[in-house]
Amino acid sequence: MLDVKLLYEKYGPMVLRRCRYLLRNEERALDAMQDTFVQVLRHEKRLNMDAPSSLLYRIATNICLNVLRSERRHPHTNDEKILMSIVDTDEHESNIVNRHLLNKVFGREPPSTKTMAVLYYVDGMTLQEVSNEVGLSVSGVRKRLRGLKERAKHLHKDFYNG
Repeated sequence: MLDVKLLYEKYGPMVLRRCRYLLRNEERALDAMQDTFVQVLRHEKRLNMDAPSSLLYRIATNICLNVLRSERRHPHTNDEKILMSIVDTDEHESNIVNRHLLNKVFGREPPSTKTMAVLYYVDGMTLQEVSNEVGLSVSGVRKRLRGLKERAKHLHKDFYNG
């Protein structure tokens, strides 16, 4: 039987830091952290707990990415957000352009490629660490990231020169 309370006490702060970093919102980060441990409880019989920190890190990352995807599909606005977007139109337009480019880059990629890109480029993990997290060889991760980088470079060039 898995001692989730012990996992929560030992790894909860690490999971919360990860969620805060990805979601940039304390309330959503706390919810995502709780969801991470709910997933552990829900699937405890199927989980391989040889490396609990890596597993919890991956679960938290996936939950946060799902939260971000969901918010992108179903954004809720409030008056303050609308006012800020009107005040800072240049930043808003830049965000729209960047979001459009990212959607194009990741549009045909498997979700694991996005996870690899976040772990490597955003979190600063090594190729070996990313490899351990996603279950691919280092050369497989390198190949996927290299291909992603090339497609992004071409899309960026086409977008700004086209």
